[in-house]
Order: sequence, then C-alpha cells, then structure tokens
Amino acid sequence: MIQDYYAAIDIGSNAARLLIKCRYLLDSGDTVISKEVMLRVPLRLGQEVFTIGRISKEKERQLLMLIKAYKHVMNIYNINNTRYRACATAALREADNGIKVLKRIIDKTGINIEIISGEEEARIIYNYNVECMNRRNGNFIYVDVGGGSTEISLICDGELINSRSFNIGTVRMLNNAVNYSEKTDMNLYLKRISQAYSDLSIVGSGGNINRLFRLSNGDNPASDIFNLEDLMKIHGQLKPLSIDERTKKYGLKPNRADVIVPAAEIFISVAQSADVTQIYVPTSGLVDGIISNLINNEIKTQTK
Repeated sequence: MIQDYYAAIDIGSNAARLLIKCRYLLDSGDTVISKEVMLRVPLRLGQEVFTIGRISKEKERQLLMLIKAYKHVMNIYNINNTRYRACATAALREADNGIKVLKRIIDKTGINIEIISGEEEARIIYNYNVECMNRRNGNFIYVDVGGGSTEISLICDGELINSRSFNIGTVRMLNNAVNYSEKTDMNLYLKRISQAYSDLSIVGSGGNINRLFRLSNGDNPASDIFNLEDLMKIHGQLKPLSIDERTKKYGLKPNRADVIVPAAEIFISVAQSADVTQIYVPTSGLVDGIISNLINNEIKTQTK
C-alpha cells in the first residue's frame, strides 16, 4: 500500500483552515481518500478589513503564528511543495496592505500563499461538489457564503454556466459593511437566473449552512435537503437570542453564534430571490476542492 499526503490552507475572512488528506493506493489497485487532519482557527481578519480597510500588526502576528503552526503539522506528514496549496480570499483581497502582509508571511514561513479571486474560489468549490453529488442532472445555483463574500455559480447538468462573487458576507454584515447596491445586484442576478432556468435548486456551502441544517434536522438527518421553511424557522429561533443565549441553548461556539444569523439571512435572501424552496447541503468547502485539484492534476501528470 502507498500513502500520499496532500494539504490545503484556506485563509478566509472569518477563519483560517488547514485540511490534510491521504490518498491510499491499495494493493488491489483501488484508491481511497481519507481525511487525516482538519484544523480551524477563527482569526476574523475581515473584522478589521471591512471597517478600517487594512490588517493590523496584531492580526498579522496571529496569522504568521498560525501559518507557522500549520507548516509544522504539514511537515509531520512530509508534504512537499507540489502537494499543498494555500489560498487567501476576500479579506486579504480587499486589505490595503494585504499583499505586503502576505509577502512578509511567505518570507518568514516559506509557505506560498495566493490571493484568489471570488470567481476562482467559486469554481474550486463547485468542481469538487459536482464530483461528489449523486445527482448531476438539473439546474443548480451553487452558493458559498463566507465571512467577506458570497460566491454564486449557475450549474446546468453538471456544467458551470457562469459565476459571480458578491461582497456580502457574515463578518461584513456584522460590521455593517455591506453596500445596499451589492445586495440589489445579487438579487437582480438571481431573479434573472430564475426567469431563464426552470426547476432550480440551491447547493449551499459553508460551515454555517451545515450547522443550521443540523440544528434544524438533528445530528443525523435522513436527508441532505434543507427546506427553506425549516431554514426560516431556525433563523427565527436564533435571531432574537443574544450570542450567549445561542451558545448555551444550541451548543454553538461564540465565534459561530454571531455569524450564523447573518449567514441564514443571506441564504434566505438567495432562495427567495431565485424562487427556490430547497437547499442541498454537502459537507465540503474550499479546502476539499483544493486537495481534489491537487490529486487530479498529479494523476494527469503521471498518466501523460
């Protein structure tokens, strides 16, 4: 049996994640992909970027320490430079000093970090989820709600038709940093899609929609479909509560208890604008898509 390890780092507006997976090549010739490590630290880079427009020295220090820690974990698994990818999204895209901060962190850690566009972020996540979906046929709106942005992709019978990124995210909403025009643009975009394509369903991505789904359906739901009515119900139960009350009553971590309500509001708005009543909830995100791309590209190179 051969074991190859791959890693992905996602530096988001709300949290930074490290995922390590192993690709087992069995003696039988079969391949098995296994999750080995998943780490998530809520740095909240977007909290500063969306209010003061830059990353402070303290946040930079925290990010540097975290990337050093992630590098040590990757070294345990002997992950080389061709088997990892580190990506930064909305907060570092918009920070006035984002490129300078990343350059200093790259110089001090040796971990190459790329700032990717919202459109590329959407494509990475979409491609992976299409691979995993049992039902590829039909018209889907893929929606990934992050701390700084919401990525929306139109998928028809497994093919990506178009993709848009909107500066609407949970951390941005908590800091009252979402422009009214951005909401209007997103709603108009969704209405145009709903008028042009029939029988739409939503594929929802992100930790918040997964948590909302579990809160509504229990830890072992019999279905992967989240009805809009149920989403609106759990949102109605959470919204009036303080962060402390959400933490105590629903077992949420404080850094989840505050962002989960704006996340629900974004998904509700998307569903209503697109005239969709059901959300398919997979359990994967950007880090899963990154590793899937790494493995697929390596296989293509080996078979040439």
